Amino acid sequence: MRKMLAALGFGLALSVGGAAHAQTDNPAARSTAREIFAHIVAMDTSINGLQTPAMAQFLAQRFRAGGFAPEDVTIVPVENTAALVVRYRGDGTGGRPILLLGHMDVVTAVRSDWERDPFTLVEENGFFFGRGASDNKAGIALLTTTFLQLRAEGFTPTRDLILVFSGDEETTTLSTRTLLRDHRQLLGDAEFALNSDGGGGDLRESDGAPSAYYIQTAEKTFATFTLTARNPGGHSSAPRPDNAIFDLTEAITRLRAYAFPVMWNETTLASFRAGATAAPAPLAAALRRFAERPSAQRGEALQAQAPTMAGQLRTTCVPTRLAAGHADNALPQSAVATVNCRIFPGVAVNEVQAQLQRLAGAQVEVTLRSDLPATDASPLRPDILEAIATAVHARHPGVPLIPMMAPYYTDGMFYRAAGIPTYGVGEIFMKNSDAFAHGLNERVPVEAFYNGLDHWRLLIGALAGPR
Repeated sequence: MRKMLAALGFGLALSVGGAAHAQTDNPAARSTAREIFAHIVAMDTSINGLQTPAMAQFLAQRFRAGGFAPEDVTIVPVENTAALVVRYRGDGTGGRPILLLGHMDVVTAVRSDWERDPFTLVEENGFFFGRGASDNKAGIALLTTTFLQLRAEGFTPTRDLILVFSGDEETTTLSTRTLLRDHRQLLGDAEFALNSDGGGGDLRESDGAPSAYYIQTAEKTFATFTLTARNPGGHSSAPRPDNAIFDLTEAITRLRAYAFPVMWNETTLASFRAGATAAPAPLAAALRRFAERPSAQRGEALQAQAPTMAGQLRTTCVPTRLAAGHADNALPQSAVATVNCRIFPGVAVNEVQAQLQRLAGAQVEVTLRSDLPATDASPLRPDILEAIATAVHARHPGVPLIPMMAPYYTDGMFYRAAGIPTYGVGEIFMKNSDAFAHGLNERVPVEAFYNGLDHWRLLIGALAGPR
């Protein structure tokens, strides 16, 4: 679920590692990556297309043909979809395994709405077009190609590398949940995970130059609640003060006036420090003050400078749907509001529900509709940051690296909840104006796609290559 990255929108600087030289372009690897990319984009792996199991079979066949032992290539069927797990065995000298994540499914695409067939990879005007081009089939194609290329070269990692491609990240996430619950042995005793479906680089709108690389180290918890007011109702000609709609609107009014507490973590403070180097003067000062000595008061001052910063400072809850009444001439017997919350990492969902209930009052019932886990932020480990810097700076020397807390969620949320720190380190650099994940005419820059081969090769080499 790769979204627009510039949640903070400023430049920065994390001092980690030096730049490494990019590998020489490999025509064979480029050809393989494009071939795999075209094949999997052509497969309608949406919830309607139901071709995710077939995609898993296609990829599994490529891995087996590429020299991976049958017992190291596992397809896990899950209802109408499937997950694929591939283990690249290392010599064990470098530590516990690393997971490399992606998802095979895509959101639905309606052919009549698109300028091009969404399930045909089209190269045009410097872009690859197709549903899933950026979310997340580029990552799948590049990780697959990297594994096949390294195996063909006889590379032995110092630790096991385990590809985990889920089958329903865009819908139920059941394949990821099933892997973690019922097939944990396939994932080994993983030390951390690298997620191709998070993070990535920004190109400046003005000249297309790389401006920043975002490392997704935290995700807010998605939680949906219903607020329900009930009443015996009656005839509309005899109104009463105890009206379900009145009760519900009063609850929503109290929610509107309430702000959850200001919070911070290692990721957000690093982001704010980075932002202070390039933001306009008043905002830069507020960012710097908060990052140096975070407090509720300084958080409120920061949000006053930039109201859109609320998502980075606190839990947010907002009503998104309303329904009430059953007839024009009858008092409502029920009134229901849907409230969607994005909960700050480390805060339990039941704590937010309890606060919503206090705001709603005794006349309104608050119930939880979603079942996604709450997670903590992943630590900013120097070894991982240095490896990411090596991979990014090979093609884009000096580009600042910015840790980010995503307001949306990916499969990474479930791995963090299972105790596996997860880092979104997507390979694509692109302009925000070209980001159409989930939308019409989804695309990735051709150059950024091929550069992704270097990205993953260098990242794997830095974390699991010989010293």
